[in-house]
Formats: sequence, C-alpha cells, structure tokens
Amino acid sequence: MTQQDTLAPVLRFLHCATPQAWIDCARRPENLPLLLTDHMICELKAAQTALLLIRKYVADKRGGEALLAWLSPYEAFTFRNGPEPDIAALNKRIGKSVMPHTDDPWGQALIERMVLLIKEELHHFLQVREVMIARNIPYVKITASRYARGLLREVRTYEPAALVDKLICGAYIEARSCERFAALAPYLDEPLEKFYLSLLRSEARHYQDYLLLARQVSSEVIEPRIRAIGEAEARLILAPDSEFRFHSGIPA
Repeated sequence: MTQQDTLAPVLRFLHCATPQAWIDCARRPENLPLLLTDHMICELKAAQTALLLIRKYVADKRGGEALLAWLSPYEAFTFRNGPEPDIAALNKRIGKSVMPHTDDPWGQALIERMVLLIKEELHHFLQVREVMIARNIPYVKITASRYARGLLREVRTYEPAALVDKLICGAYIEARSCERFAALAPYLDEPLEKFYLSLLRSEARHYQDYLLLARQVSSEVIEPRIRAIGEAEARLILAPDSEFRFHSGIPA
C-alpha cells in the first residue's frame, strides 16, 4: 500500500485539511522542542483513552488493574516527575495471561483492538522520547491543548450514545494525527520526515478501528453523529488558537 493509498480515506473522512499557517509554525526550528514534547504526550493520552474505554465498558478487575500498571511508568514520567521509562522492561510489561477478557463478542473486539492501539501508541511515545534525547531536547511539562476537550464536549451524556460518540471522537483524533504527520513531514529534516511517515499506517488503522467499533455497538445509523462531530473537529482546527500544540488550530 502506498502512502497515498493510506492517506486517501483519512482525507475523505476529515472535514478540513491542516491550515498552512499551522504547518508554517510547526516547521520553525525553535518550535521543534514544543512539537515533539506535545506529540509524545499525545501518544500517551491516546493510550490512556483506549485504556479508559476498556476499563469502563468491558474489563474485569484483574485485567483492568494490569492495564493500569502497564501505563503507570509512562504516566509517572510524564505527569509526576518520575524516572525515565525503561524501554526494555516496559516492552515486557503486558502478556496475554493478564489481559482483560469477556464473553461478549463486541467487548472482546474492543479489548483486542484497543490493546493493540495501546501497544503502538506507547511504542510511538518511546520513539518520540528517543528522538528528543538524540537531539538534546529536555522534557518540560506543558499545558494541554483545547483540542481533545473541545471534541469531548460533543459527547452525549447517556449510554450507549456516549460510548458511540467517544469512539467517533477517537476516530477523528487518530485521523487528524495521521493527516498532520503527512502534512508536516516534507518540511522536516530527513530523519524526522522518515519517522513521521512511518507512523501513517498505524494511525490510519486506528481511526478505522474506532469507527468499526462505533458502528458495531450502535443499534442506529451513526453517520449523522460522524458528520456532527467531524464538523466540530474542523471548527477546532480552523479556529485561531493562542497556544501552539500538535492538534492546535490556526496560530493566533
């Protein structure tokens, strides 16, 4: 599959492209530390989102606790001044014997797809951290962008509608990440360009996994919700933004 084959459905799904003003800001060398830092945090937050879905909707207690322990070192480093993550040790942290399980076919599909997503997002987290270390970029805490909060305001407050909307929001976040990786890559130095292009396939699959799960769990046609949340996502991307972040809008 070519890069264009990977990107085509993503671009059709999103309601707008990344504005050139954001790309111009992101490509500035002085903004690279902030860009990489926020990218690393976004990878962890994507893993946390998947974990929360498993724990809230399908996980047994033992499996849920195992997943919490899996993410704990990453969260400690990122949010609580914990030690640098031990890559070799963390890669062995989770095994099938402690995975959540359920007899519900949809629930098992959620577990399998979200656990794979968690593994890949944590791997990307460590990859970004390695890039930062190689470039002598220290990790400094930053504030969160308004993007995810803005999307989650669209989530309905009753079930199963809330679950459907959360899954659609997850799809848009993953699709936007994929689109931005591709939009930014040509403006970066060769190693970074190669790194960002290497992420496209997994991010594209993640958005499709979220949509598939949303369609499977809903008893109604979800296209109106996909459209409504997509329009909200585009408004966030096209609106002026006072803070530059990986998913921010047009730099104010």
